[in-house]
Amino acid sequence: MAPHEIRRPFKRPAISDQQKRRDLSLLRQNQNRRDAQHQARCLASTVVSLPNQNSEPVPEHLDLLPEPEIDNPDAQFSETQAPSSSRDLDIRHASKLRGPEVRMWFAKQLMLPEWMIDVPDRLNVDWYVFARPSGKRCFVVSLNGTTISRLRNGSLLHRFPSALPNGSRKKGGGSGQSYTILDCIFHELDQTYYVIDMVCWAGVSFYECTAEFRFFWLNNKILETGACEAPSQYHRYRFSLLTIYNCDYEGLNTAYTGPVPYVKDGLAFYNKNAHYQTGNTPLALVWKDENCSQYVIDTDGKGQVPHQQQVALELQGDGNLTTSDDPPVVFGCLNKEFIEKSELHPGNLLRFAISEGGLNFLDGKLEKADLQYLGKVNRARAFADTYSKVVFQHMVRHSPLRIEHLFASVSSSYDQDEVPDVEMVV
Repeated sequence: MAPHEIRRPFKRPAISDQQKRRDLSLLRQNQNRRDAQHQARCLASTVVSLPNQNSEPVPEHLDLLPEPEIDNPDAQFSETQAPSSSRDLDIRHASKLRGPEVRMWFAKQLMLPEWMIDVPDRLNVDWYVFARPSGKRCFVVSLNGTTISRLRNGSLLHRFPSALPNGSRKKGGGSGQSYTILDCIFHELDQTYYVIDMVCWAGVSFYECTAEFRFFWLNNKILETGACEAPSQYHRYRFSLLTIYNCDYEGLNTAYTGPVPYVKDGLAFYNKNAHYQTGNTPLALVWKDENCSQYVIDTDGKGQVPHQQQVALELQGDGNLTTSDDPPVVFGCLNKEFIEKSELHPGNLLRFAISEGGLNFLDGKLEKADLQYLGKVNRARAFADTYSKVVFQHMVRHSPLRIEHLFASVSSSYDQDEVPDVEMVV
């Protein structure tokens, strides 16, 4: 009898260690426990009390509202315990930050997806997928009878009444401890907040809950509040839940081709076991092509696709040029003479073009990058590019990870999982 043929999961040649970092992230989140309730409380307090010092102007049609003066912002929440780390200390005093420090702090509070540069193992079993709305990523916080949204740079987006817990005077009070924090994308065309994740609900932190549980809880609780209903006097903006699919063949196909009430900006993938990890994480991924996003290849300030790929890197004290990853990835090095001649300083964000030599990889890691210096980046920018973004943009130009590759992966993984055990008879 011919041996039973097993279809192997689809694999492209490795150009990154993204899968290894996914495994490490899952392991680390179970080892590093923290005071999640304290984290959520400080974030909610900061969203409300932070002075509105926009370094990047927000368009007027977004209907910004003035912020009321707060005499003692630190008194809104009682601190029951001292900060356990320098990270907590930064959070408690974030309301005193200004300019680039504000942008950097706020951006690090969001769970930021990496770009998908290889197909995760067990994609059809361990992952969700949904069509990502185009719009402005923001935190939405409801407490003390009002609701506030802030962009990832800390700028105030809206202050408004909502049907979220403690989000309007009509909803009544509750104490200052009763607050809700949602991770949203504001979609301007229909003036709707699309909820992509939940950090805290009615004072209960969900930082250390799995995505599977967070999505289940969110879908049940937000519908009970009426926040998804049409706007009214006590509910100024509509909230909407996203349809989240298991990333099997059918779910991936529906997320990719199915109709949605918003403009798509790629697909988002979440590992079901992922906690809400602040900063960049390989347990959340974003993928795009020209069929599900208007913006696949990065454009310049004029909205044009440059002939050569451009990257933003941070200059270190030793001359190394690094990404914003933790730990950072080194793309090259500038000599001391060039740094002094160009009046550059450690911490500067610099723009480079990737020249004809491109990016070279060895055993899944960057070996060499052919960089051409273009100048400093806009001051409004807080971070260098991530490694996954640089590599994804490089792949799009030269060897893209296509939807067919994703379909092949979930199909082959499904077939392999479905192969029955065969009893060997001698």
